[in-house]
Amino acid sequence: MSQPVDTKDPTAVEVEVQALYLEMFPGADRLFVPRSFGWIIDCFMGYYPGYQAVDASYHDLEHTLQGTLCMTRILRGRARAQAAPILTERQFQLGLAAILLHDTGYLKKQGDRAGTGAKYTLTHVDRSANFAAELLPQKGFTLAEIHAVQHMIRCTGLNVNLAAIPFLSEIERIIGYALGTGDLLGQMAASDYVDKLPILYAEFVEAAKHSGGKMPGGGGFTSAEDLMSKTPAFWEKYVRIKIERDFRGLHHYLERPYPGGPNEYVRRVEANIARLRTRS
Repeated sequence: MSQPVDTKDPTAVEVEVQALYLEMFPGADRLFVPRSFGWIIDCFMGYYPGYQAVDASYHDLEHTLQGTLCMTRILRGRARAQAAPILTERQFQLGLAAILLHDTGYLKKQGDRAGTGAKYTLTHVDRSANFAAELLPQKGFTLAEIHAVQHMIRCTGLNVNLAAIPFLSEIERIIGYALGTGDLLGQMAASDYVDKLPILYAEFVEAAKHSGGKMPGGGGFTSAEDLMSKTPAFWEKYVRIKIERDFRGLHHYLERPYPGGPNEYVRRVEANIARLRTRS
């Protein structure tokens, strides 16, 4: 079973991701993980030129770190299982860049003073892909690698047509699906997930105000309580199906022992869902 890591602490997450990375790739570039964490911390703290610090309260740095940790654990589990095709060091690096950048679409540019970045909820996936295309050339990534990162980021779209994403290889698709799985499970398994749902609802309300009243997720939520009451169905009828069928069951690589052992992420999500049901 994975050891608990404080996802409010970027250094703690970086240390764990580095350990898993070096387990998968002994002798790998030991500076890549610290460098890439430095990039995203700079972006979210407002040190990237032309952009403000993140001010979305739900889709903050911790949210990104939760997904990053979960995706890395999935890929480590897959590597331990020696699943084919085998992941290379560079492919992992592209996946790490993608998960770290996948919510940079919530960042506002300098001079954008209206509301918070939550107003970009409905467009944040495209904005994140565009931000990756702006940042990564400065970090030595090739055009083909940037396209791969963008394809992976697009896997996080709520209603994305995965079949329409022009993945360049099967392993690129797998990493994208691991990213999408980590994004969902990382947040829903958090110990404070239930408590943060009203914050998520506030982001949805702001997004609706800036998109002609269209509520993200197609939920038509009327209140934070309404969102919370509908979250168990979101898990059962959307997330479980998506991670098992659309994302090819990659979450099973989180099982300890694999295959068939307990899945700590799923267990924690289900505990949160049970807590929400008792509120009804």
